[in-house]
Amino acid sequence: MRLGLRRRVGAVGAEATGAAFGRVDPIGVHAGTPQESGPAAPPSRDPLRDAVFADVDVVHDLVWSAQAPVLLDVRWALGAGDGRAQYTRGHLPGAVFVDLETELAGPPSTGAGRHPLPDLADLQAAARRWGVGGDSTVLVYDDAGGTSAARAWWLLRWAGVADVRIVDGGLRAWVAAGHHLEDGDVRPRPGDVVLAPGRLPTVTADEVADHPGVVLDARDHARFTGEVEPVDPRAGHVPGEVSAPTRENLTPDGWLLEAEELRARFAGLGVPTAGGDRGDADGAAPDVAVYCGSGVTAAHQIAVLASIGVPAALYPGSFSQWSSDPDREVATGE
Repeated sequence: MRLGLRRRVGAVGAEATGAAFGRVDPIGVHAGTPQESGPAAPPSRDPLRDAVFADVDVVHDLVWSAQAPVLLDVRWALGAGDGRAQYTRGHLPGAVFVDLETELAGPPSTGAGRHPLPDLADLQAAARRWGVGGDSTVLVYDDAGGTSAARAWWLLRWAGVADVRIVDGGLRAWVAAGHHLEDGDVRPRPGDVVLAPGRLPTVTADEVADHPGVVLDARDHARFTGEVEPVDPRAGHVPGEVSAPTRENLTPDGWLLEAEELRARFAGLGVPTAGGDRGDADGAAPDVAVYCGSGVTAAHQIAVLASIGVPAALYPGSFSQWSSDPDREVATGE
């Protein structure tokens, strides 16, 4: 049962309001207004990919099925506040807004970073508010190529929710396919999920420093080199690690690249990708670790790697924690 939901009838247009993939801001228009976005990406036929990313046509069928999924809207951008205002103007039918700052992270600190993992009890209470049950299918999306929604994907998978997928292309893909949006707030029936942590691997700062495999920095390259640093106390990167901006896993419109392109990209970065069939990361001791500024976009990199069968560990504190410790070296340049 969905309460407080007002359906918007007719096509919905989109306008670019941000730099990332032309961030989508849904606005009401008259029925029949042409869509300006390109066509939706073709459906995947790769079971590894389909276990992590959901094509918009699959999402549409699930949303209108008898067993509708839990749909989470995780619109967020660094320094831009929360996305609730955009959410109330237009969201996928039945979607619940998730506040990344307060529901997908614990309180920030110099010792733990800007977005430390939330307390498990708080995360479970939030997941139940979103309507997540023990056997729920959960779909997460945003308007930034999945780079913020992946935080919800990672946390729920880490906490034991088996079926969580990122909507490939997010809000842009939904609008481009001509599907309707709804406005207002959604208050779902509370769920009863019981969370248990540790289903996806993590590493500490000390383990990153001594990591025997490949450590990827998922931030934009200019932050890796130290040319810019908008929020963290020092500019640069963890010494010896590899620049691998997660945005480069996406097309300009925010869809995931094909598996062959991704394998070639990561192989060029030193990531072992042979076979692409190592499956889920649960219980693995991965050769790859990933960090970013605060553990948000790194989750997207981990999702992308999972889609080609490469397990990877998250460094939750990421560079915000590392750069706050004066005893840890920071490198700049390439």
